[in-house]
Amino acid sequence: MKEELERLKLEKLVEELKQKKGRGTELVSLYIPAGRPISEVLNTLNQEYATATNIKDRVTRHHVLDALAGIINRLKLLRETPPNGLIVFAGYVAGDVPGREKMEIYLLEPPQRLGVWLYRCDSRFHTEILEDMIKTRGAYGLIVIERGEAAIGILRGKSVEIVDELTSGIPGKHRAGGQSARRFERIIEQMVHEFYKRVGEHANRIFLPIKDELLGIVIGGPGPSKEEFAEGEYLHYELKAKVIAVVDTGYGGAAGIYELIERAKDVLRDTQLVKERDSVNQFLYHLARDTGLAVYGEEEVRGALTTGAVEKLLISEGVSKRRIKASCPQCGFTTEATIDPHADSQQELKCPKCGAQLQVIEERLLIEELAELAEKHGTEVVLVSTQTSEGKELLRTFGGIGAILRYRIQT
Repeated sequence: MKEELERLKLEKLVEELKQKKGRGTELVSLYIPAGRPISEVLNTLNQEYATATNIKDRVTRHHVLDALAGIINRLKLLRETPPNGLIVFAGYVAGDVPGREKMEIYLLEPPQRLGVWLYRCDSRFHTEILEDMIKTRGAYGLIVIERGEAAIGILRGKSVEIVDELTSGIPGKHRAGGQSARRFERIIEQMVHEFYKRVGEHANRIFLPIKDELLGIVIGGPGPSKEEFAEGEYLHYELKAKVIAVVDTGYGGAAGIYELIERAKDVLRDTQLVKERDSVNQFLYHLARDTGLAVYGEEEVRGALTTGAVEKLLISEGVSKRRIKASCPQCGFTTEATIDPHADSQQELKCPKCGAQLQVIEERLLIEELAELAEKHGTEVVLVSTQTSEGKELLRTFGGIGAILRYRIQT
């Protein structure tokens, strides 16, 4: 669940970053690959700083130099590049009125290992690489196997990677009769068994490091080998438990991987959504039958969460509201409130005691705050996408926040 929340937070941040514009080519996007020494990065940025001093436009030069200086100062605090690499966005973001640009700096560790270096100054932040990383919601393991060859791949969203291809060297059927033919068949069967073991070892080495990310494993092939492999003890038990389908294909090898995706598209599409669909349908069932075991709306759900009455919290990924803590600089009054970042209401937060403008001292996603409240009471949290009809209904009809209760709440 924490990984899902982190992914969602990144998605929301990317949405915000894509809306930000610079006065000129002065917004810096920096992608630092995993394993790149910080000292090497700093040397490169210092060279870019020296080059930027030659920018003719005075304001653009000042803004770029400030952005680079801000990045350099923050990177100096790091001993090494984070395990997955580092992404930095920095620069003066244009305001509603010319001359009210505001310096903003974001340092992010990507959700996957970053393998590319990118430094670019533009009038926008370049979020494309980060977007590709967070588009996918887990991965599927793919294995195509027959007696002569096998291929192992990983499917992440629309990206297919053929990780390994193996050949067995097993000869075809022996036509000689008598005892020699039977002995030859036994040798062949032993060679097949050894090939299956080798494929299993390769699959274990590829999939075990990402087992927590795997949504399932699909095995295919043109003959009986796929069933023999799936039913045998060739995969690690944790991976074997993730096998969700065994599918016929007309091809083996790498071509079979792509055919497998097509043949198993219903399984691959629906498996990741079944949990949230079941949860939303359960929620709608209780509402339709007026069982008293379903509530919706932020205030009602928050109240039920606080008392520990919620069994399952449903939150739409389309909820963009934020939860803030604000204080009055004059009288010290503090409060919490939910705001819509796309509305102007947060600009008019007034102290109810003295009328002064409240200052925001903490801000985070409403989704994150409700999920944290749910965790304190052992409540299951289900993030619901906006791609299914059920998810769209949750957001449109119920504001994107609903709950299935453990027991009826007396009103």
